[in-house]
Amino acid sequence: MTRRFAVIAVAMTIEATMICNPISSSARADDIVGEWGKVTPPPVPAIKPVKADPKTTALLMLDFVQHDPYCGNQKPRCGATLPAMKRLLDKARVHGTVVIYSVAGKYEASDIAKDLTPAGNEPVVKSKADKFLNTDLEKILKEKGIQTVIVTGNSANGAVLYTASGAALRGLNVIVPIDGLSADDLYEEQLTVWQLANGPGFGGQVTITKSNMIDF
Repeated sequence: MTRRFAVIAVAMTIEATMICNPISSSARADDIVGEWGKVTPPPVPAIKPVKADPKTTALLMLDFVQHDPYCGNQKPRCGATLPAMKRLLDKARVHGTVVIYSVAGKYEASDIAKDLTPAGNEPVVKSKADKFLNTDLEKILKEKGIQTVIVTGNSANGAVLYTASGAALRGLNVIVPIDGLSADDLYEEQLTVWQLANGPGFGGQVTITKSNMIDF
């Protein structure tokens, strides 16, 4: 009799658990992996012209390293961004805009694509995806009175995404030219642009644009 009561008690406990926490009783039928094929692309973010104050704006040139796996022969999408980024860089310098570079891994400033080579007084920080991590980037921006950053670079879903969102979360206005970012495939670039335009808590501080729509 005692064993029978014990079995009934266990059964009642299991039933109560399933009622209170139905998700734990079976795998969700509507998880993202199960519905992967149902996902459709969201609307394209608005591409807007932007006027940047050269005195309070910094152009961030992130990981334009002329070597694979960064911006070498195996990444034609990165190479395709270089002419537009050279024009944007030249325009920024003419107007006296602060320019800051980054590298990652084993690479140094000397490894940056020759068309985008840093000038002698332009700082270079070194970190992984988030260029604020363990670098002087935030300090440099504060010391120079920067309120807006134009974020460009290789590894859209790495350096661009995390540095741009990090800047916005630090209260900076962020400008992202879509012809100045690249990744291994289109989805990674699409993910980056959508997240920066719509990210919770910072999307409203990000302007999606093109390099020829940026004026100083």
